[in-house]
Amino acid sequence: MNRLRKNLLTITTFVRIDVKRLFRDKVAIFFVFLFPLIFLLIFGSIFGGNSEVSFRVALLNQSKSEFSSEFVKQLKANDIFKIDDNIDTLPQAKEKMSRGQLDATVVIPEQFGEVSNGQYPSGELQIIYDQNSESAGQTLGTVMEGVFKDINAQFVQTATPFTVKTESTATKGLSRFDYTFSGLMGFTLLSLGIFGPTTVFPRLKQRGVLRRYQTTTLKVWQYFIGNVLSNGVAGILAAGLMFVAAVVIFGLNMRGDYLSLLAFVILGVTMLYGIGLALGGWAKNENQAAPLANLVTLPMMFLSGVFFPTFLMPEVLQNITKYIPLTPVVDGIRLIVTEGKTILEIGPQLAVIGAWTIIIYIIAFKVFRWE
Repeated sequence: MNRLRKNLLTITTFVRIDVKRLFRDKVAIFFVFLFPLIFLLIFGSIFGGNSEVSFRVALLNQSKSEFSSEFVKQLKANDIFKIDDNIDTLPQAKEKMSRGQLDATVVIPEQFGEVSNGQYPSGELQIIYDQNSESAGQTLGTVMEGVFKDINAQFVQTATPFTVKTESTATKGLSRFDYTFSGLMGFTLLSLGIFGPTTVFPRLKQRGVLRRYQTTTLKVWQYFIGNVLSNGVAGILAAGLMFVAAVVIFGLNMRGDYLSLLAFVILGVTMLYGIGLALGGWAKNENQAAPLANLVTLPMMFLSGVFFPTFLMPEVLQNITKYIPLTPVVDGIRLIVTEGKTILEIGPQLAVIGAWTIIIYIIAFKVFRWE
């Protein structure tokens, strides 16, 4: 019992010292707490904006009719159409379309909106688009057809044998940001788990700090547990700060329970930190550690669903990437946040994380060097 108490005292003392060291290091504070927030704000502004369809168009009104004037007003008031008011001629519009600055040009011909049959106004709208914007041009044509269908119904009554009824599920759907958040969180945990140890450990070796630790009664396993706990605290605080910012600023739609998310983040941080522990523990200096860290993180970033869903990958690649250490972390966070799963319902992700945790820490113990 005394031996156990002595071991625990050694670990808790080391954790306390390591946490104090973290909060005294301004550079560490930036990369642990501020950098994830900046990362969230940048990608949140990209994926968290308004997801409604819009078209960048030039509007050339060649008609003098009252109907065309009213029609132009309605187009400008509609948020779907982003009209460039600085374009007055078709050559100007074609030049901007060739540069990709416009999706299409809407031309209202001279006779558009005039009453030619003595009953109601008529005309044919012209939509011009570049070959590179063919999809946007055709979609814009479909939108305009829908607009004119409503206008035509005001003048000519037609029978409608077939109709469509739409009904809301009354359930709030997921935004692009809700789906992207798990990837952002996974990347943050990966950065904290790998880049922290691979930067700090080689520096401590060069300064002789770890060599002095070796001369004490501190055991390797005690040093590992102390590092995991201290960095786990930092990781949880950083993830919590990131989560609060996502909810407050971008309205993250959290469907799962917070306890499951917290427990899963702890498991994810523990596993990912083991990778950094192995790399930083083996490397003699930062010149060795930095390339190794990049060699490990870059494939995981692009193959684990951080920036785009894994289901877009070929099926063969999907079967491989689901066993990459970061993939179950991103998938688990996504299942809890977006689908409301509990930690007991994500067994496959927990199994992969558990297997990798055992393998990684065995390797870390084998390759660790005090100097």
